[in-house]
This record gives sequence, structure tokens and C-alpha cells, in this order.
Amino acid sequence: MSLATNPPKKVVLAYSGGLDTSIILKWLQTEFGCEVVTFTADLGQGEELGPARDKALQLGIKEENIFIDDLREDFVRDYVFPMFRANTVYEGVYLLGTSIARPLISKRQIEIAEQVGADAVCHGATGKGNDQVRFELGYYALNPDIRVIAPWRDWDFKSRTHLLEFAEKHGIPVPMDKRGEAPFSVDANLLHTSSEGKALEDPGVSAPEFVFQRTVSPEEAPDTPEEITVGFERGDAVSINGEKLSPAELLTKLNELGRKHGIGRLDLLENRFVGMKSRGIYETPGGTILLAAHRGIEQVTMDRGAAHLKDELMPRYAELIYNGFWWSPEREMLQAAIDASQTMVTGEVTLKLYKGATHLMARTSPYSLYSEAHVTFEDDAGAYDQKDAEGFIKLNALRLRLLAARDKKAGRNI
Repeated sequence: MSLATNPPKKVVLAYSGGLDTSIILKWLQTEFGCEVVTFTADLGQGEELGPARDKALQLGIKEENIFIDDLREDFVRDYVFPMFRANTVYEGVYLLGTSIARPLISKRQIEIAEQVGADAVCHGATGKGNDQVRFELGYYALNPDIRVIAPWRDWDFKSRTHLLEFAEKHGIPVPMDKRGEAPFSVDANLLHTSSEGKALEDPGVSAPEFVFQRTVSPEEAPDTPEEITVGFERGDAVSINGEKLSPAELLTKLNELGRKHGIGRLDLLENRFVGMKSRGIYETPGGTILLAAHRGIEQVTMDRGAAHLKDELMPRYAELIYNGFWWSPEREMLQAAIDASQTMVTGEVTLKLYKGATHLMARTSPYSLYSEAHVTFEDDAGAYDQKDAEGFIKLNALRLRLLAARDKKAGRNI
């Protein structure tokens, strides 16, 4: 049933306070005459969120219909950390900073809709990108009967000029820097900053330095390396240099260290779920350090079979998150396996940060599987009998020898 013939009565809008979502807010009011509830999530994007409240009030939203939630700890503890237990990267390099934020935003929107009795939710994602899929899969997974409004797929605006005309007509302030074409679009949270579009659309042209907002260039980073120690308990980072920190505090500290040393820059031409390729400039300073540290502590605590199986599962797990299937049963099944692998992933990792790189220096654990007695080049006092290797090799070579004998008999040459 169309929005025109059956308009929503109350809508929860994912609201940033920026120009686009302010236009969406007013469009909902004028087009459908519905009551609008705004939801602004603080995920550590580094912006003052007070103006979002002021803008919503200015646009006629009741105080009780404005939700601004600090979700930084929830975001890192319940979404970022579970993802990092799997050493998750999409297409080999992308740490999924945008993707992993969407399930939490969707979840909180649905909770607010239930709380205020809204019959619809609304997001500001365009019809070309992945975020429309991520938001809406989340909505439907958590409330199969919810109505979803996606203005960029529904309204009649054909250009940026039309949007600005609508804003001015309805008294929505238009900042001077929004009257021209923005050089690129930005999405940010505590894990990363993503820059896409406009000046970055040609993958054959290097991204200008001004695009990078969260890291100094490696060339400008300190000439002296810095060593840090990250402590882990059951697969999650819990301390830096011996200081216990909450999940959000820890990632914030790693971001500061990564920024200082120019760590975590990525220029990626990725494959979107909707089918097209897009170029993203990502900065994930703390996450890049965290990934190196986590893999380091796993090296000393995880069995080979479990570690290799987890590495096989990871690309599938990454794809599920990238495509928006966080709330799917298959993601939850994989998460259970990943979490089970982390029960002994406890200890400390020392890393050196220098000129855009993270170097693993040392790792220790009370649950270490490393046995110096077995690997030493010195006298191992009987810990390992090297003669055992002969039978091990012959058993593993048996099928290869049988194949070689057959091929020789058949006259086949290697």
C-alpha cells in the first residue's frame, strides 16, 4: 500500500541534525501530516549533538519526541568487540566501520518505535548504497510488521537545487558550505571515518590529503616509534599499558595513538551488496592497532585447527555484516563458534607504532600453547624425539608415493 493512500501516523526518524535529515523531517510533516519522533545516536562520531536537539525543536518536534542516546559503550562492547574476535575484514582489508554501526541504530529505532507507539521508521540512506539494505534488514528482523520509509526512493526531488529550495521554503537553515556541492560525504563513529563520493569518485586519482580527518599522514608522524602493551581477556581488549579501560575508553585511546602515528588509512574500491563498485577512503586508527594486537594474542593461545577454521569462517562472517545480516541466524551461529574459540585468548601483546605501521613485538599469556622445550635448537632433554618425524612424514607421503608409482607405470611425466 502506498504512502499517499495510507500515510503513516507517527514515524521514528534516524536524525543527525544535518541538512538532509532536517529536510526529510519537514518532508514527512508536510507530505503526510504525521507526527515525527527524532532519534540521534551518539556512536562516538565526534560531533556535538546538542544542535540536533535544537534543530528538532526549531522544526516543531516536541521535547518528549526527541531521543538523543549515548550508545558508545554499547557500540564497542556489543558490536565492535564481537566482530574483532573474528579478526573481521571485508575483501581482505576493510574493517567494516560503517557496516557494524547499522544494527545498533536499527535496534534502537525499533525500540523507540515500540516505546512511543510509532507505526513507521525512516532513514536517510540513498537508493544506491548499502546502508538502505542494512537499516531495513535490521528493522524487519526486529519487527516484521514495521513500515519503512526511505525518502530518497520515494520523494520527487530530482536535484540538490530542489532540496535547497524546499529547505528555504520551509525555514530550514542552509549553511553556506552546503549551497555548493560538498567535496565528499562523510560517515563517522568511534571505530572509523568513511569518506565517499564527489571528488573521490575517480579511483584513478589519488585522494587529496584534506580528505583524511582522523590521522596525520605517515610522513608527518613522529620520527620516534612508540611501544604499547594491550591486555586481553577472553578475546576482548581490556587494558592499555596496564590501565584497565572500558570498551569505549579503550578504543578512544587506541584512536589517539593511531592518529598520532598515521595508522589506519585505507583507499578501497569495494563491491557493494547492491551490485556496483564504489570507492571509499577509510580511517580506522584504533581498529587497525586492535586487529594486530588480537591476532598477536591468538598466535600464542589458539590451537592451529581452531585458528585455521576461524580464518576460513571469517570471510563469510564479514560478508554477512557488510550486507546487513547481523540479526540473521547464520551470523549468530558463526558468532557462537567464534566466541567459543576465545575462552583462552587472554594475555598481553606489545606493539610498536611507527610511521603508519603497527609492528607486533611480543606476546605473553598464562594459557600459552607455545613450548620452548619442544622448539629449542638446544638440548630439549627428551621433550621431543626427532625420530618420530620419520614415520609422520612417511604416512603423509604414502598417497603421494602411490600416485607417483601409478603415473610412472602409465608413462606420465611430471
